[in-house]
Amino acid sequence: MTKIFISAYACEPGLGSEIGVGWHWVLEMSRRFELWVLTRESNRHTIEPWIADHPEYAGIHFLYFDLPKWARFWKKGLRGVRTYYNIWQRLTDKIVKRTMEENDIHVFHHLTYGNALWQVSASGSRHTFIWGPIGGLETIPEDYTRHYGTKSRFVEKLRRIAVDRSVKSRSFRKRAERAALILCKTEDTMRLLPESARKNAVLFTDVATDTEIAVNKEIAKAYNGLDCIVVGRLDAWRGFDLAILAVNEARQKNPDIRLTIVGKGEDRERLEALVKQCGLENNVVFTGGVSGEKYRELMQQADIVLNPSLKEGAVTVSFDAMAMGKPLIAIDTGGYTRYFKPEYSIVVPRRDRDSTVHELAAAINRLSDSELRKRMGENAMKSSGVFSWRHHGEEICDIIQRTIDKS
Repeated sequence: MTKIFISAYACEPGLGSEIGVGWHWVLEMSRRFELWVLTRESNRHTIEPWIADHPEYAGIHFLYFDLPKWARFWKKGLRGVRTYYNIWQRLTDKIVKRTMEENDIHVFHHLTYGNALWQVSASGSRHTFIWGPIGGLETIPEDYTRHYGTKSRFVEKLRRIAVDRSVKSRSFRKRAERAALILCKTEDTMRLLPESARKNAVLFTDVATDTEIAVNKEIAKAYNGLDCIVVGRLDAWRGFDLAILAVNEARQKNPDIRLTIVGKGEDRERLEALVKQCGLENNVVFTGGVSGEKYRELMQQADIVLNPSLKEGAVTVSFDAMAMGKPLIAIDTGGYTRYFKPEYSIVVPRRDRDSTVHELAAAINRLSDSELRKRMGENAMKSSGVFSWRHHGEEICDIIQRTIDKS
């Protein structure tokens, strides 16, 4: 069995987003490869009890590392995550080198965080190097960002500058050219790779459907009208303002629409002001952060799942919608949306802001037809098996094995 060292900073059972993605990839890869997985010490308390309850995965070798508490007092949640992550990568390089040498490992997979602009183990990348799935090279046009708050506008401007400079840097080029396989989340990421590295790059989503997600048929609708839901951290780039504007426009034809916004974040104040400006106080509900159980309940009560993210965001929610039999409306990101077919979703192209809002509103009105929603929901649930973690895991292992065979 081929041995692989995986760097998985974000990797923990029972959670969503990148943390859950890292966990699922590790489980699926362990079916075909012998794995050494380096992750954060803070993840040990959930990983080890889970492995004890699932002895079939006991062959995965987990390694843990964190800075001591006194050296990371400044990091809290997502605050300082990039700085801490880059420090963590530097300090764990010796662990990577020693472990790979002692166990005769010749394949290194940098799994999470999948941001192409962030650091990768220098020692690991000198071996057969698998990178990703990666993103982080996507930017948002000023036509959208000029409506953001001051801080979010500034952040997006810095991002455009950082991407432009980073993709031209020697370190980025060297990292890309070393990779035997680059798994890209989006077309934008692939396009910005050095030309010499693109021959080893493929479009590959990091997420799949969780076909085991609980669906409670007894949960009753909480709203008699058309119930739409958006889920994710309240960051400006996730496009929740577009969802609010689209609902406001759609109400001209169907006034009985509600939008439930699930999540917390610093953009909430701007979004609440927009709701008030549109006179939608009775049509938009902010739940704040919720438990996994409450999230599933709210998703099941909804008629339509919206993902107005302007780049790869709320991807897990989109695949959950499929597993729960809910039609999805999303903005085309050039990434995961290529998996969503017209039979169970409406994917809106990202054009200018006004056009995008108009097309989102038209999609909502189209799905006001309960029979169409039912048909699309049934198609979504039927298709979810094709995009299950087991199926996706086979794709993951196959593409990695082919890369190893060529190296």
